[in-house]
Amino acid sequence: MNRLGRNQSIDRAASILRALAGCDARGARLSDIAAAARLSRSTAHRLLTAMAQARLVEHDPETGLFHLGFDLFAFGTKAANRFGLVEMAQGALQRLADRTSDTVFLSLRSGTEAVCVDRREGSFPIRTLSLSVGDRRPLGVGAGSLALLAFLPDAKIERIIAANARLLEAYVAFDPASLHELVRLTRRQGYAFNGGRIVPGMSAVGVPIMGPNEEPAGALSVAAIESRMQPDRRENIAASLWMEAKTLAGELARMAEDLGAGSLRHLLMAPRH
Repeated sequence: MNRLGRNQSIDRAASILRALAGCDARGARLSDIAAAARLSRSTAHRLLTAMAQARLVEHDPETGLFHLGFDLFAFGTKAANRFGLVEMAQGALQRLADRTSDTVFLSLRSGTEAVCVDRREGSFPIRTLSLSVGDRRPLGVGAGSLALLAFLPDAKIERIIAANARLLEAYVAFDPASLHELVRLTRRQGYAFNGGRIVPGMSAVGVPIMGPNEEPAGALSVAAIESRMQPDRRENIAASLWMEAKTLAGELARMAEDLGAGSLRHLLMAPRH
């Protein structure tokens, strides 16, 4: 198989995984996967068979439904922890949930998207569960995602918004022009704010966790119902987020200084005890 063929196979396999990830826990039929991945039934079946042999997907012979394989869970856990932030941020997430009584999220950047990798629910009875662990959004869509985008260099922001143009069509309030304005506003006020742009009546505040390369390594955000996000409280939440984010950034910076940039990534991928 030539290089073009290998790349095409990888692209098709990735499309199948994305299609399965978008299904509910009951699984998906071959026809639905093929349609979502824009593949013929025969191509989808051939790839699913190979991916099942590699334990990337699972097939239930009784129902005929396909599911994501357990190996992907292990891979995803390792990938999400590539900066050590998932484990490192546990205390920060809990303190923020206790302090605000609202829902707290940790997000990481994956290419041109933001991925929710952890969540803590506060004690306030009305929960704002707009993101589940594993959910992905184009960078800029949502408070944590916007924090990841807005603090990148200008050239990267331009490329990301352009690359996401088609994905942004699904989010009416996040067209490219609006995103550029949100980036400017976020930088000016020092934190990202999403005021009901995704779910009416729900608002969120987000800040970046800056990495040793002076780009966001992750983002912390707090979401609540709109009445709990009035300007004064919003500023207080942003201050609490920045306090925790700067502590995490400081720990990353100290590790980079002690280990050197070349060793940092390898150490942070390992479990912390």
